[in-house]
Amino acid sequence: MLIGGEWREAAGGSRAEVRSPYDATVVGEVAVATEHDVDAAIAAAERGAATWRRTPAHERVAILSRAADLADQRAHLIAATISAENGKPLAEALGEARRSGAIIRLAAQEGSQLYGDSLPLDANPGTGQDKVGFTLRQPVGIVVAITPFNYPALLVLHKVGPALAAGNAVILKPAGATPLTALALAELFVEAGLPEGVLSVITGSGAAIGDALVRDPRVRKISFTGSTAVGERISALAGVKKLSLELGASSPTLILPGANIEHAATAVALGGYVNAGQVCISVQRVVVHRDIEADFLDALLPKVAAIRTGDPFADGTTLGPLITAREAERVERSIAQAVAEGSQLLTGGARDGSFISPAVVAGVQTGQALAQEELFGPAVAVTTVDSFDAALDAANGTPYGLAAGVFGGTLAEGIRAMREIDAGSVHLGWTPLWRADLMPYGGFKASGYGKEGVRSTVEEMTEVKTVILHS
Repeated sequence: MLIGGEWREAAGGSRAEVRSPYDATVVGEVAVATEHDVDAAIAAAERGAATWRRTPAHERVAILSRAADLADQRAHLIAATISAENGKPLAEALGEARRSGAIIRLAAQEGSQLYGDSLPLDANPGTGQDKVGFTLRQPVGIVVAITPFNYPALLVLHKVGPALAAGNAVILKPAGATPLTALALAELFVEAGLPEGVLSVITGSGAAIGDALVRDPRVRKISFTGSTAVGERISALAGVKKLSLELGASSPTLILPGANIEHAATAVALGGYVNAGQVCISVQRVVVHRDIEADFLDALLPKVAAIRTGDPFADGTTLGPLITAREAERVERSIAQAVAEGSQLLTGGARDGSFISPAVVAGVQTGQALAQEELFGPAVAVTTVDSFDAALDAANGTPYGLAAGVFGGTLAEGIRAMREIDAGSVHLGWTPLWRADLMPYGGFKASGYGKEGVRSTVEEMTEVKTVILHS
């Protein structure tokens, strides 16, 4: 682990193997943290935060820029690490790794631009021009970043980059399944000259150390991406501190009359199965108008059948395994339950170890579990509707509201969709599976609160102070 600028073993001396989801081979080992390690990391972060907040922005930019250059140089190595421990095809992993340097640079720029506002105090009755008021932004202090397995570089850097750029110390707790990528990224910052204590990475079981991390009053900000259930627990334990929670989803894509069927089918065949469907903004639900359902399915099914599963490092593989065999079993059960309830499995759905063949399930009602619960697997549920209003009802008919996509429809329906779909992002002409690193990103309802996206995250990682000069 990395604590206070030192690479060290856990206090208890325990280590854990990291295994490939593809063939269960051991791809690395990491230390297993204890609460003693958590306390050491927070104590180091207190010292680091005091140093880093006093470091001029141009010096922070210089260090982060060096880290970004190193990320560019090591993109292929980082990608290989992602594929080994996450199981996604190497081409997908390389696309993720190549965004690393750009995210760090974007964060460095945004973190150096912490503007305040002047306050027109003389507009307040009883106050003349004898006072001057303005606001300052300052770092919150210590940030705990808890990240998931599905994008072990991208989602780490969307938290760590802006937090560091804004002048905070960060304690990163990566997913137990994918700690090696996080450690490789931490090396970039250390080699770039980040002061001791400004970044720590503690590895091990979230169940064992998570409570200690989120409860500690020295921690002033928690940024978490993961399940809604864990997010609710963090909210209950955290106390008075800032929270950003990126939680579950069941993202819909509406296919309406007037849609370019071939374009929509291509987008869904991509958006439903990237990273084996283990994406918060994956196309989990397709809501299609009855008048075009047959044409849409005719276009979609051959594209899904053409998806190639296999070794993540083999040329031509476009779908890797799920993160564990247990997760694959869960997805298999979810599909079987939908079929038992009367839905039709049109293609895929077979399990082989950690693999699920890409599936399309038709005739799914919005109230069924396959639509209501986050699947996080390579299957798309198709719900048929008879009107635009019914499509809106289906889109909004789950507890979640992270993102949505819309194809076709009239201009008036597009405007209604962007106003009436309760989701943090609405894409007209594409699926939910699209994100620019600078855009605000976050959901409504049980999908969480707070925003990511580098500029938004910098705001979330800072606090506003009002200053009044009295003559």
